[in-house]
Amino acid sequence: MAKHSNCAGISRRDCLQLGLGGILGAGLVDMLRLRSEAALANRRQTSCILVWLDGGPSHYETFDPKPNAPVEIRGDFQPIATKIPGVHFSEHLPRLASISDKIAVVRSIQHNQGNHGAGNHYMMTGAPTRIPVGCGAFVSFHPSLGSVTAYERGGAKDGLPAYFSIPRMSRSGGPNFLGAKYAPFVVPDDPNNTSFRVRDVALPAGLEPDRFLSRRTVRLNVDRLPRIENEAAGDPVSALDEYYEQGYKLVLSPESQAAFDIHREDEKVRQRYGRNSFGQRTLLARRLVEAGVPFVTLYEGGWDHHTNIFPAFRNRMPQVDNTVATLIEDLEDRGLLDTTLVVVLGEFGRTPKINKDGGRDHWSNAMSVMFAGCGTPGGTVVGATDDRGYAAIERILSPENFASTVYRKLGIDPDKIYYTPQGRPAHLVSDPTPIHELM
Repeated sequence: MAKHSNCAGISRRDCLQLGLGGILGAGLVDMLRLRSEAALANRRQTSCILVWLDGGPSHYETFDPKPNAPVEIRGDFQPIATKIPGVHFSEHLPRLASISDKIAVVRSIQHNQGNHGAGNHYMMTGAPTRIPVGCGAFVSFHPSLGSVTAYERGGAKDGLPAYFSIPRMSRSGGPNFLGAKYAPFVVPDDPNNTSFRVRDVALPAGLEPDRFLSRRTVRLNVDRLPRIENEAAGDPVSALDEYYEQGYKLVLSPESQAAFDIHREDEKVRQRYGRNSFGQRTLLARRLVEAGVPFVTLYEGGWDHHTNIFPAFRNRMPQVDNTVATLIEDLEDRGLLDTTLVVVLGEFGRTPKINKDGGRDHWSNAMSVMFAGCGTPGGTVVGATDDRGYAAIERILSPENFASTVYRKLGIDPDKIYYTPQGRPAHLVSDPTPIHELM
């Protein structure tokens, strides 16, 4: 499998909303409606599959082509029509264009973090970094979307963790002050291999279930460590016990084992997703949300195209286009699209002018994000960039608005205040206003 890396090597709260409702578009009725939707989402047990195209995919070559711009801006690809009148995608997204009535695209998210470390953190957490960070930094100043979901929603049934990241964790995909319990369960192995098996969730060869349970009893009997009473830090021994208990459930639960067993899928379904690593990881993600997992990140590296962007897109984008479109259709066929949010994004967009190496560089003034499912109105385009794609000019939105939208759809109130182990308050999202067109 090819290794992909990027250039780094790898409540002003309710009272404000009420007082400025006419300006912010978030008055009392809106607030009550959003809270009602969040409660409904909780009852429906919604989930999220977040497809992270690490490196920053170009908005020109995906959802926001500029066919009337000069060639040094518009690039090599042609626009293609979608089912949305007057809306075009780039030519290597034919499957998504054909189901554009089931998806929404936001073209006007922008921020000021133009390197991978800071941009990744901002989009993965909804919070900017507190200090300047380098492009290659693994940054964690705030809990990630997936970790917050695990904290708020708890574990899935049958011992499955609440948060998965496949095949690795994004650099800002961790739990920060929420603690290691809410870090993602990483599945690094390739489901496209015939020998695929999730590590550490099955009994070792030759160990029968009865012997395994006997060893568990022995461990419980000898575990007489003194408990540490520390309200700020928590009891680390108790936390370790929780990890062990979750491990026992994973190993002994037939339902959990079945969720991981991608070999049970009909070969026709596997072919539809694509017999490649990304396609089969996406199919595994669908199996996990079907089993009750509330958050899965699919990490797909290799989108930092400083050089040769057009050959790279010809090679990579058709695979992503086919797999994401298949995921949306499959979720709909199984009655899961109403309760599963699918999001496709990276940390920023790419520069308007093609550089001397035939690539585009980092550009955070404009980016496109795709949404589908979980009540998202299909056939929707939110916002716009100027006619050359330099910057968002209509319905300008922020990473905070993006994060708040994801949280609302998962039944989580983005207006919460958390407290660190040291007792410091931290707003979950500083601007808890979701993108209302997607609600």
